[in-house]
Amino acid sequence: MDEATTRLVIFFGLFACLALLEWLAPRRKPKPVKRMRWVTNWSIVIIDSVLVRLLFKTAAVGGALWAAERGYGLFNIVDAPFWLAFAVSFLVLDFAVWLSHVASHKIPVLWRIHRMHHSDVDFDVTTAIRFHPIEIVLSMIWKYAVVLAMGAPAAAVLAFEIVLNGAAMFNHSNWRLPLWADRLLRLVVVTPDMHRVHHSIERREHDTNYGFNFSFWDRMFSTYTDQPEMGHEGMAIGLPQWQNDKPTRLDWSLMVPFRR
Repeated sequence: MDEATTRLVIFFGLFACLALLEWLAPRRKPKPVKRMRWVTNWSIVIIDSVLVRLLFKTAAVGGALWAAERGYGLFNIVDAPFWLAFAVSFLVLDFAVWLSHVASHKIPVLWRIHRMHHSDVDFDVTTAIRFHPIEIVLSMIWKYAVVLAMGAPAAAVLAFEIVLNGAAMFNHSNWRLPLWADRLLRLVVVTPDMHRVHHSIERREHDTNYGFNFSFWDRMFSTYTDQPEMGHEGMAIGLPQWQNDKPTRLDWSLMVPFRR
C-alpha cells in the first residue's frame, strides 16, 4: 500500500476500535447531542482533508523525500546512523507538535482558531478530528518546516504521522481505561484521563496537559495537571461562553475564529 492508503486504513481501523470501546466501557455518560456532534466533527475532517489535498501536493512524508533528493536538512548533511536519525527526528517532531499546541493557547490569533477544537461540548474519539481548516493548514506548514530543517528520514515522518493520528484518537476517547493502566501508561504516553483535563471548562486546567503523544514534555515544562478538580465524571467540557448546542452545528463551528 502507498503512504496515503496505509494511513487511511490504520485511521479507520483505530477509529472503529476506539468507538467500540467507548460504547462498551464509557468513562463518562455521552451527552444527548452525540449524533449531531459526530455529523459535524466528521464533516469538519472531510473539509480538512480536501483542503490539504488541494493546497499540498504531498503530505509531510513527501517533504522528507523532496529534502532527501536535494540534500537539505541536518540528517541529509550529517552522516548519522539511520536509527539515530529516525529516533531524533521522531522525538523532535513530537516536541514540535507539543510546542505548536502551547502556542495555539498563548498567542491570541492562534487561540481564536484553535478554540473551535475546545468548543466541543463533549469529549470522545471524534473530538480528535475536530480542528479548524485554517489550523490544519498552519499545522502542515509547521510540520513541513521541521521536516525540511531536520532532513528527517521519510520512514520516521510516516511513523510519526501514523502514531500522532492514533495517539490523538486514543487520548481523546471516552474509553474507561483501567486506573492501573492509566497510571502506568501516562508515565510515557498521554492517556484519555490525562488529556481530558486539557478540555476542562476551567482555564487553569485547559492550559495544561498539551501533549498528544509523549507525556513527559508537560512534566519537563511544568504544564502537567494530574486530575481535574471536579473529577472526570463531574467536570464540564468545552468553553464557558458556549455551553449550549451551538458547537454541534457545522456552520457555527467553522465561524468560531471570527466570533468575539
